[in-house]
Amino acid sequence: MNKDAKIHSHHISQQFNADLEEIKNNLLEMGGMVEKQLSDAIDAIINADSGLGALVREDDAAINAMEMQIDEECNRILARRQPAASDLRLVLSIIKAVNDLERIGDESAKIARLAIELTEQGESSKGYVEIRHIGEHVRRMVSMALDAFARYDIDAALAVAREDASVDVEYSSAMREMITYMIEDPRSITRVLNVVWALRALERVGDHAKNIAEHVIYLVKGTDVRHLGLDGLEKTVRLD
Repeated sequence: MNKDAKIHSHHISQQFNADLEEIKNNLLEMGGMVEKQLSDAIDAIINADSGLGALVREDDAAINAMEMQIDEECNRILARRQPAASDLRLVLSIIKAVNDLERIGDESAKIARLAIELTEQGESSKGYVEIRHIGEHVRRMVSMALDAFARYDIDAALAVAREDASVDVEYSSAMREMITYMIEDPRSITRVLNVVWALRALERVGDHAKNIAEHVIYLVKGTDVRHLGLDGLEKTVRLD
Protein backbone atom coordinates (compact mmCIF):
# COMPACT_ATOMS: atom_id res chain seq x y z
CA MET A 1 0.00 0.00 0.00
CA ASN A 2 1.23 3.50 -0.83
CA LYS A 3 2.50 5.51 2.10
CA ASP A 4 -0.08 8.22 1.32
CA ALA A 5 -2.97 5.73 1.38
CA LYS A 6 -4.54 7.23 4.51
CA ILE A 7 -4.61 10.83 3.38
CA HIS A 8 -8.41 10.87 3.40
CA SER A 9 -9.00 9.04 6.65
CA HIS A 10 -9.51 11.79 9.24
CA HIS A 11 -12.08 14.59 9.38
CA ILE A 12 -13.77 16.41 12.22
CA SER A 13 -17.15 15.53 10.74
CA GLN A 14 -17.90 11.81 10.88
CA GLN A 15 -20.64 12.39 8.30
CA PHE A 16 -18.06 13.86 5.90
CA ASN A 17 -15.97 10.73 6.42
CA ALA A 18 -19.02 8.63 5.62
CA ASP A 19 -19.88 10.69 2.53
CA LEU A 20 -16.39 10.34 1.08
CA GLU A 21 -16.27 6.64 1.83
CA GLU A 22 -19.67 6.13 0.23
CA ILE A 23 -18.78 7.74 -3.09
CA LYS A 24 -15.51 5.84 -3.20
CA ASN A 25 -17.33 2.56 -2.52
CA ASN A 26 -19.90 3.40 -5.18
CA LEU A 27 -17.10 4.05 -7.66
CA LEU A 28 -15.61 0.63 -6.91
CA GLU A 29 -19.04 -1.00 -7.17
CA MET A 30 -19.51 0.58 -10.58
CA GLY A 31 -16.02 -0.61 -11.46
CA GLY A 32 -17.01 -4.17 -10.62
CA MET A 33 -20.04 -3.87 -12.89
CA VAL A 34 -17.90 -2.56 -15.72
CA GLU A 35 -15.29 -5.29 -15.23
CA LYS A 36 -17.98 -7.94 -15.63
CA GLN A 37 -19.48 -6.20 -18.66
CA LEU A 38 -16.09 -6.03 -20.35
CA SER A 39 -15.27 -9.65 -19.53
CA ASP A 40 -18.64 -10.84 -20.85
CA ALA A 41 -18.25 -8.78 -24.02
CA ILE A 42 -14.84 -10.32 -24.73
CA ASP A 43 -16.19 -13.81 -24.04
CA ALA A 44 -19.17 -13.13 -26.31
CA ILE A 45 -17.01 -12.19 -29.27
CA ILE A 46 -14.46 -14.98 -28.78
CA ASN A 47 -17.11 -17.66 -28.28
CA ALA A 48 -19.52 -16.31 -30.93
CA ASP A 49 -22.19 -16.04 -28.22
CA SER A 50 -24.78 -13.59 -29.51
CA GLY A 51 -27.04 -14.24 -26.50
CA LEU A 52 -24.33 -13.11 -24.11
CA GLY A 53 -23.64 -10.14 -26.38
CA ALA A 54 -27.28 -9.08 -26.09
CA LEU A 55 -27.12 -9.30 -22.28
CA VAL A 56 -23.99 -7.13 -22.22
CA ARG A 57 -25.74 -4.44 -24.21
CA GLU A 58 -28.62 -4.48 -21.74
CA ASP A 59 -26.17 -3.95 -18.86
CA ASP A 60 -25.15 -0.59 -20.31
CA ALA A 61 -28.28 1.14 -18.97
CA ALA A 62 -27.46 0.14 -15.38
CA ILE A 63 -23.92 1.45 -15.72
CA ASN A 64 -25.14 4.76 -17.14
CA ALA A 65 -27.56 5.09 -14.22
CA MET A 66 -24.74 4.39 -11.76
CA GLU A 67 -22.63 7.11 -13.37
CA MET A 68 -25.42 9.67 -12.94
CA GLN A 69 -25.98 8.65 -9.31
CA ILE A 70 -22.30 9.03 -8.39
CA ASP A 71 -22.05 12.35 -10.24
CA GLU A 72 -25.02 13.62 -8.25
CA GLU A 73 -23.46 12.48 -4.97
CA CYS A 74 -20.15 14.19 -5.85
CA ASN A 75 -21.91 17.42 -6.82
CA ARG A 76 -23.79 17.39 -3.51
CA ILE A 77 -20.54 17.02 -1.57
CA LEU A 78 -18.91 19.84 -3.55
CA ALA A 79 -21.87 22.14 -2.86
CA ARG A 80 -22.41 21.30 0.81
CA ARG A 81 -18.92 20.51 2.08
CA GLN A 82 -16.78 22.69 -0.18
CA PRO A 83 -13.84 20.30 0.29
CA ALA A 84 -10.27 21.51 -0.01
CA ALA A 85 -6.85 19.98 -0.68
CA SER A 86 -6.77 16.18 -0.75
CA ASP A 87 -10.52 15.87 -0.14
CA LEU A 88 -11.24 17.98 -3.20
CA ARG A 89 -8.79 15.92 -5.23
CA LEU A 90 -10.58 12.75 -4.14
CA VAL A 91 -13.99 14.02 -5.27
CA LEU A 92 -12.63 15.34 -8.56
CA SER A 93 -10.73 12.11 -9.20
CA ILE A 94 -13.87 10.07 -8.59
CA ILE A 95 -15.84 12.25 -11.03
CA LYS A 96 -13.17 11.72 -13.68
CA ALA A 97 -12.78 7.99 -13.00
CA VAL A 98 -16.53 7.47 -13.19
CA ASN A 99 -16.53 9.07 -16.63
CA ASP A 100 -13.78 6.71 -17.76
CA LEU A 101 -15.67 3.72 -16.38
CA GLU A 102 -18.78 4.78 -18.28
CA ARG A 103 -16.72 5.03 -21.46
CA ILE A 104 -15.34 1.51 -20.84
CA GLY A 105 -18.95 0.40 -20.56
CA ASP A 106 -19.69 2.04 -23.90
CA GLU A 107 -16.75 0.27 -25.54
CA SER A 108 -17.88 -3.03 -24.00
CA ALA A 109 -21.37 -2.54 -25.43
CA LYS A 110 -19.79 -1.85 -28.82
CA ILE A 111 -17.78 -5.08 -28.60
CA ALA A 112 -20.97 -6.94 -27.69
CA ARG A 113 -22.76 -5.50 -30.74
CA LEU A 114 -19.86 -6.59 -32.93
CA ALA A 115 -20.00 -10.05 -31.35
CA ILE A 116 -23.61 -10.35 -32.48
CA GLU A 117 -22.78 -9.19 -36.01
CA LEU A 118 -19.77 -11.50 -36.31
CA THR A 119 -21.84 -14.45 -35.10
CA GLU A 120 -24.40 -13.74 -37.80
CA GLN A 121 -21.64 -13.52 -40.44
CA GLY A 122 -20.33 -17.02 -39.68
CA GLU A 123 -17.28 -18.49 -38.05
CA SER A 124 -13.74 -17.40 -38.84
CA SER A 125 -10.53 -17.54 -36.85
CA LYS A 126 -9.15 -14.33 -38.35
CA GLY A 127 -8.45 -11.80 -35.63
CA TYR A 128 -9.74 -13.87 -32.73
CA VAL A 129 -6.29 -14.69 -31.40
CA GLU A 130 -5.51 -10.97 -31.34
CA ILE A 131 -8.84 -10.17 -29.65
CA ARG A 132 -8.23 -12.80 -26.99
CA HIS A 133 -4.69 -11.62 -26.29
CA ILE A 134 -5.38 -7.87 -26.17
CA GLY A 135 -8.63 -8.57 -24.33
CA GLU A 136 -6.75 -10.30 -21.52
CA HIS A 137 -4.36 -7.36 -21.31
CA VAL A 138 -7.08 -4.73 -20.97
CA ARG A 139 -9.12 -6.85 -18.56
CA ARG A 140 -6.07 -6.95 -16.32
CA MET A 141 -5.49 -3.22 -16.73
CA VAL A 142 -9.02 -2.31 -15.63
CA SER A 143 -8.73 -4.57 -12.58
CA MET A 144 -5.30 -3.15 -11.69
CA ALA A 145 -6.52 0.45 -12.09
CA LEU A 146 -9.49 -0.09 -9.79
CA ASP A 147 -7.29 -1.82 -7.22
CA ALA A 148 -4.85 1.10 -7.37
CA PHE A 149 -7.73 3.52 -6.74
CA ALA A 150 -9.02 1.44 -3.84
CA ARG A 151 -5.61 1.49 -2.12
CA TYR A 152 -4.32 4.89 -3.37
CA ASP A 153 -1.39 2.89 -4.74
CA ILE A 154 0.63 4.96 -7.20
CA ASP A 155 3.08 2.14 -7.91
CA ALA A 156 0.19 -0.03 -9.06
CA ALA A 157 -1.13 2.90 -11.08
CA LEU A 158 2.24 3.21 -12.80
CA ALA A 159 2.12 -0.50 -13.64
CA VAL A 160 -1.15 0.14 -15.50
CA ALA A 161 0.53 2.85 -17.58
CA ARG A 162 3.34 0.45 -18.45
CA GLU A 163 0.81 -2.19 -19.47
CA ASP A 164 -0.92 0.34 -21.72
CA ALA A 165 2.32 0.90 -23.62
CA SER A 166 2.47 -2.85 -24.30
CA VAL A 167 -1.14 -2.90 -25.46
CA ASP A 168 -0.46 -0.08 -27.91
CA VAL A 169 2.39 -2.08 -29.46
CA GLU A 170 0.24 -5.21 -29.73
CA TYR A 171 -2.66 -3.23 -31.18
CA SER A 172 -0.44 -1.79 -33.94
CA SER A 173 0.79 -5.29 -34.77
CA ALA A 174 -2.77 -6.64 -34.86
CA MET A 175 -3.83 -3.85 -37.21
CA ARG A 176 -1.09 -4.82 -39.63
CA GLU A 177 -2.30 -8.42 -39.51
CA MET A 178 -5.89 -7.38 -40.23
CA ILE A 179 -4.86 -5.24 -43.20
CA THR A 180 -2.91 -8.20 -44.58
CA TYR A 181 -6.00 -10.43 -44.25
CA MET A 182 -8.15 -7.96 -46.17
CA ILE A 183 -5.58 -7.54 -48.95
CA GLU A 184 -5.20 -11.30 -49.34
CA ASP A 185 -8.95 -11.97 -49.32
CA PRO A 186 -11.13 -8.99 -50.30
CA ARG A 187 -14.24 -11.10 -49.62
CA SER A 188 -13.36 -10.99 -45.91
CA ILE A 189 -13.29 -7.19 -45.70
CA THR A 190 -16.68 -6.71 -44.02
CA ARG A 191 -16.01 -9.36 -41.39
CA VAL A 192 -12.41 -8.33 -40.74
CA LEU A 193 -13.48 -4.70 -40.39
CA ASN A 194 -15.77 -5.77 -37.53
CA VAL A 195 -12.77 -7.43 -35.90
CA VAL A 196 -10.80 -4.21 -36.44
CA TRP A 197 -13.51 -2.18 -34.68
CA ALA A 198 -13.49 -4.67 -31.79
CA LEU A 199 -9.72 -4.39 -31.46
CA ARG A 200 -10.01 -0.61 -31.57
CA ALA A 201 -12.61 -0.72 -28.78
CA LEU A 202 -10.28 -2.86 -26.66
CA GLU A 203 -7.42 -0.43 -27.24
CA ARG A 204 -9.68 2.41 -26.09
CA VAL A 205 -10.55 0.43 -22.94
CA GLY A 206 -6.82 0.30 -22.22
CA ASP A 207 -6.61 4.07 -22.64
CA HIS A 208 -9.43 4.61 -20.15
CA ALA A 209 -7.83 2.24 -17.65
CA LYS A 210 -4.64 4.27 -17.97
CA ASN A 211 -6.67 7.44 -17.39
CA ILE A 212 -7.99 6.00 -14.12
CA ALA A 213 -4.42 5.18 -13.10
CA GLU A 214 -3.42 8.78 -13.85
CA HIS A 215 -6.30 10.00 -11.64
CA VAL A 216 -4.81 7.94 -8.79
CA ILE A 217 -1.41 9.60 -9.23
CA TYR A 218 -3.07 13.04 -9.29
CA LEU A 219 -5.05 12.15 -6.17
CA VAL A 220 -2.01 11.10 -4.18
CA LYS A 221 0.65 13.44 -5.57
CA GLY A 222 -1.48 16.48 -6.37
CA THR A 223 0.13 16.70 -9.81
CA ASP A 224 -1.76 16.65 -13.10
CA VAL A 225 0.06 13.92 -15.02
CA ARG A 226 -2.04 13.92 -18.18
CA HIS A 227 0.00 14.13 -21.38
CA LEU A 228 3.30 13.50 -19.56
CA GLY A 229 3.93 10.14 -21.20
CA LEU A 230 5.32 7.09 -19.45
CA ASP A 231 8.67 8.72 -18.62
CA GLY A 232 6.90 11.67 -17.04
CA LEU A 233 4.72 9.37 -14.96
CA GLU A 234 7.77 7.45 -13.79
CA LYS A 235 9.46 10.67 -12.64
CA THR A 236 6.33 11.94 -10.87
CA VAL A 237 5.84 8.70 -8.94
CA ARG A 238 9.49 8.68 -7.86
CA LEU A 239 9.28 12.21 -6.44
CA ASP A 240 9.08 12.29 -2.63
